[in-house]
Amino acid sequence: MSEAEREQPGLREPDLPRTMKMRPKALRTGFSTGANSAAAAKAAALLLREGTAPASVEVPFPSGARHSFALHTSTHHGDSATVVVVKDAGDDPDVTHGAHLTVTVRFVPGDDVVIAGGEGVGVVTRAGLGLEVGGPAINPGPRGMITAAVREVVPEGGVRVTISVPGGERMARKTTNRRLGIEGGISILGTTGIVRPFSTASWRASVVQAVAVMAAQGCPTLVLATGGRTERGAMALLPDLPEVAFVEVGDFTGAALRRAVELGLRDVVFVGMAGKLTKLASGVLMTHYTRSKVDTGLLGALTRAACGDEAVGARVDTANTARHAYELWESAGQLRPCGDALCAAVRDVLQRFTAEAGRELTARVAMVDFTGGRVVAATEPAWVAE
Repeated sequence: MSEAEREQPGLREPDLPRTMKMRPKALRTGFSTGANSAAAAKAAALLLREGTAPASVEVPFPSGARHSFALHTSTHHGDSATVVVVKDAGDDPDVTHGAHLTVTVRFVPGDDVVIAGGEGVGVVTRAGLGLEVGGPAINPGPRGMITAAVREVVPEGGVRVTISVPGGERMARKTTNRRLGIEGGISILGTTGIVRPFSTASWRASVVQAVAVMAAQGCPTLVLATGGRTERGAMALLPDLPEVAFVEVGDFTGAALRRAVELGLRDVVFVGMAGKLTKLASGVLMTHYTRSKVDTGLLGALTRAACGDEAVGARVDTANTARHAYELWESAGQLRPCGDALCAAVRDVLQRFTAEAGRELTARVAMVDFTGGRVVAATEPAWVAE
């Protein structure tokens, strides 16, 4: 889509919320709701199988590491067992810090580990979240961790795992869950099991430092990725670059680009998923959820310009999330042209931002799918997986 076809968005880099700037020291990591649920599930399975529960359990993480969790309470009720693990989110400003992740396990007929939501776990009411509408808001990462933890105790046979969070509905009022179509409680989240302080001034400082380290090695290209999955996708896309070239930027694209300009870098690649790319395309360079929202109207306009389909554009206008828009593009067979248009819009924003910061960098952009493993659109046609 040409410059003439698209109105240039204003560039914005919102400041962090005040409470996130008052942290002068490095922050402590914690464990996600999914990791705590996995620990409680394993402990409950042990209690049900053996009649006693240990003081703590160790569970496997997707990285291959293992971490130990202390049990808060454990109760055996005949054919079921319930264990509570209290979430420690580290120093991340997380509304679920201190939540009592309460998991009840029963042995049932069949061969599967069935994971259900109880009190305080939200129910999905809208498409676009990658979860079944009408089902519990328990993401695939936590489901995998819970299943792996339970299978260490019960290698085969049917197991029903029910996750509850007392007070979860109240906690959810402080999140964006209801706007996204998650009703009645919190989501059980976590792709890695670790809660890192992505949304803090300390994380921004670490991003700026990583860019400086990369520049000091004489690397020709800075690669920015929004998280762990996108970084792995970026490394697979650009395998000839050294590891130091890849910076997990989180919400702080603007800070990373400004530092790149200061250090005289000239080439940047940005790899992300639909949500962060949409925020960047709308001119927002600090994409923390409290300071920016996904503009699906922008995606609708991109859709009309890229594929000329008014019906698809109208549906994208009212999409629930950027992921929902992505799914609408995919179902209409328009993912590639619309995704390419989104990447081009992001490229233009990145280049304008760096020009205003003192030197325009050459920017290239790739959008990966929601596993992070496949490039589905890009400003460089050769990057796209066929």
